[in-house]
Amino acid sequence: MLAKNVGKQLGHPTVSLTGWLVTKFLKWHNHMLEENAVKLSNIQPDDTILEVGHGPGIGLQLASQLLKGPKGKLIGVDYSEYMHRMASERMIEEITEGKVTLYFTDLITMPVVENSIDKVFHCNCYYFWPDLKAGASAIHKVMKPGGLMVTTLRLNSLKKAASMSVLTGDKWRPEVYMEALKSSGFTDVRMENRRDKLIPFQAIFATAMK
Repeated sequence: MLAKNVGKQLGHPTVSLTGWLVTKFLKWHNHMLEENAVKLSNIQPDDTILEVGHGPGIGLQLASQLLKGPKGKLIGVDYSEYMHRMASERMIEEITEGKVTLYFTDLITMPVVENSIDKVFHCNCYYFWPDLKAGASAIHKVMKPGGLMVTTLRLNSLKKAASMSVLTGDKWRPEVYMEALKSSGFTDVRMENRRDKLIPFQAIFATAMK
């Protein structure tokens, strides 16, 4: 019961004691993954960027610092109202300036213009999507041809969470996610083992083709 509740809060944090604790964990655990997802996205000053499942806004803050061009724009999507509110408070200045737009919505209904996104990044996110292929297809639809998506994760942590029944089913497995990307129109889908200082992590790259 506890494992199930923790898994639910990881995917959709709410205003609750468990949600608060999960948020503290995400800020600590995801910072390195967010930082590397942004770095590996090779963000250019005038890019239009999308972060899926932005959580408390750590990655948004890092990415916004790279969008110094007059056309640079950052969009964030999260279906947790708690996370949407937290990120909105963190990014209030950039939102007021019109550089950042955050949507409280899920992937399927996100109001993002088709073929408008240069880069997408997310971390510790895809295994909470109700339908991997539907989620991948929704992202692919809004990306420009040749656009890059970067996903970061710590496979060892996922395996441990699955063994404790915090994650259930097989959606957490990178190969399942990568197959969903390929079947949704992404090409050059590959996973690389990387390391940040002494911490190993994985990065999955995918290119949107129309």
